[in-house]
Amino acid sequence: MSTDPIPRCVELIRQSKNIIVLTGAGISTNAGIPDFRGPQGLYTSRLYDAEKVFDISYFLKDPKPFYEFAHDFIALESTIKPTAAHNALAALEGAGKIKAVITQNIDGLHQKAGSQKVLDMHGSFLSSHCLRCRKTFNYDELRSMVLQHVIPHCSCRGIIKPDIVFFGEDVKYYHQALELAQSADLFFIIGTSCVVYPAASLPQFVPGKIVIVNHSKIELNMYNIALEVERDIDVFFNELMDALKGKLNS
Repeated sequence: MSTDPIPRCVELIRQSKNIIVLTGAGISTNAGIPDFRGPQGLYTSRLYDAEKVFDISYFLKDPKPFYEFAHDFIALESTIKPTAAHNALAALEGAGKIKAVITQNIDGLHQKAGSQKVLDMHGSFLSSHCLRCRKTFNYDELRSMVLQHVIPHCSCRGIIKPDIVFFGEDVKYYHQALELAQSADLFFIIGTSCVVYPAASLPQFVPGKIVIVNHSKIELNMYNIALEVERDIDVFFNELMDALKGKLNS
């Protein structure tokens, strides 16, 4: 019996009409963005103090630690490109297979790859707002200020905060994500350890089959897991897209 997961994944995709995807930091590590909990992650390397950087209460007292992180992240962002996996998901959406991507990432790489229906549960740097007057700022405006090593302030002198979700804030789009999970006949879990809630709760609401693609095993006990792949995510999706050529509409 073949242990190659590609034919089975091709079959699952061809049989499905409503594919929903949940992604985490692991889909972006090959782009050069370190994850948060891996060997070189922000929580293990201690390059940044996560309790200061991502805590909303601390940000309101002193936004400097966050903006030190933001400077490095934004400087890195300008050099990175979507991975093969990001591009594959965008292509599968374009082919009418994937209906939405739910992501815990704040890097905007799904949008860069061309995915149209993306729910950024943890927000992103693509927009920001003044905490005092609520004026909104686009990414280029924020980027210009951050790369000058200054804490961004509005003309009203209020602090500007990117629209990302800090510890102590509610995630975005949870109810929409829940409805999507409940509608899925095939649900991909890609590059996430499924330990950060509430996103980690979504798989339990999926009525259809589940496919897990991650570089290491994740602890998820679900009766409807149809395929679990422990491989380099980009290598897998490169092979998958090669195998799908000419088969999506056949």
